[in-house]
Amino acid sequence: MIRRILPLVLLAASLGACATRGPGAEAAASPGDPLEPTNRQVLDVNMAVDDAVLKPVAQGYRAAVPEYARTRIRNVLDNMAEPRIFANNVLQGRFLDAGHTTMRFFFNSTVGVAGLYDVATDFGIARRTGDFGQTLYSWGLDDGAYLMLPIAGPSNVRDTVGLVADGFLNPISWALPFSGNVARAGVGGVDLREQNIESLDALRSGSLDFYARLRSVWEQRRDAELGRTGDTGDRLDVLEDPGSVPSTVPAAR
Repeated sequence: MIRRILPLVLLAASLGACATRGPGAEAAASPGDPLEPTNRQVLDVNMAVDDAVLKPVAQGYRAAVPEYARTRIRNVLDNMAEPRIFANNVLQGRFLDAGHTTMRFFFNSTVGVAGLYDVATDFGIARRTGDFGQTLYSWGLDDGAYLMLPIAGPSNVRDTVGLVADGFLNPISWALPFSGNVARAGVGGVDLREQNIESLDALRSGSLDFYARLRSVWEQRRDAELGRTGDTGDRLDVLEDPGSVPSTVPAAR
């Protein structure tokens, strides 16, 4: 469970780093966010963590580790998540996606040298999405209220339940000792924060009310992942504003 939660903890704390209550804060209230006053307070707490620790660590990681090595690390982490994606694909009845995920894991674990290289994408087998919050949605469970979790950041009631359950769905997590899961989660969180340095800064500088804009971006991204929109929802770990001019993000290989 720690492996799944900590990267989101680290990313969400970084999201909190830029919170501001611009003049439009009260007008930005959403019917799906009945806990907005409390959520804003939680975001204020999260921002101190990022300012003091997470962003500086991510910047140091970028400076110390070449891009080629960072991509290899990211590929390994992505490959280790494939069994969890497979399990959720099956639970959702997406058997074709489950087959694609199986092929990705096989090719990347063998030809890709334990996941260092994303050869599956080169072979035309794109990465699928799959988490337990998505599974609960496919079973008919409503979103519930928007939540800004302490440190863990943007979520909703359903996806918070899914976040915990995902920790038990990946057999790779069962095979690793506690320290191994903590180390893997820590590296994944730092890498995720490093990918989002510029995008978070841009979202911050372009928002009159960062809390409301972050909520909107997160909800749009989640809608894409759930298939509610025409977007694919691919690579949603990298935060980008769907309302902004698209930018080109090189695919990891």
